[in-house]
Amino acid sequence: MKLVIVDDDIALLNALSRRFSQRGFDVITIAEAVTTQQLISENADTYLLDLRFASQSGLNFVAPLRQALPKCRIVLLSGYASIANAVQAVKLGADDYLTKPADLLQLEQALRGEHLATERATEDTPAVLSPDQLEWEHINRVLTEQDGNISRTAELLGMHRRTLQRKLSKHRP
Repeated sequence: MKLVIVDDDIALLNALSRRFSQRGFDVITIAEAVTTQQLISENADTYLLDLRFASQSGLNFVAPLRQALPKCRIVLLSGYASIANAVQAVKLGADDYLTKPADLLQLEQALRGEHLATERATEDTPAVLSPDQLEWEHINRVLTEQDGNISRTAELLGMHRRTLQRKLSKHRP
């Protein structure tokens, strides 16, 4: 299943790409401003669109995607959830509207358009990121925003530079 994820949060984008690739999706990520035609040309089975990214709105892409690719699934993901946005997204043709943070099983269920069996939650793959994984993703997001500057990142995270270097050198959680 081909999945296009559009989000300007690089850490989240990378985490979702990695996790959905492990679950059998063919993932394409877009972190910058995009045109409707670029999205349509991907001809994906599913689209996961951030509500606000790169000074654009995911809502602007729903109707054109629905018209060009009527069988694709369109899911909006937002850190700025509101009932008005959810209603508008569904009226425009979105299949689902989720708020951040959404767990992996919830996202997968929305993208596949199915209800997952309860035994899926007991698999070895965690549905929700562990505290260590959340910390790792947060550290990497801040580090990316600081263009790899360890000292500035440590300062922003409120930790000593050596502590941050130790955390970065450890095996990923």
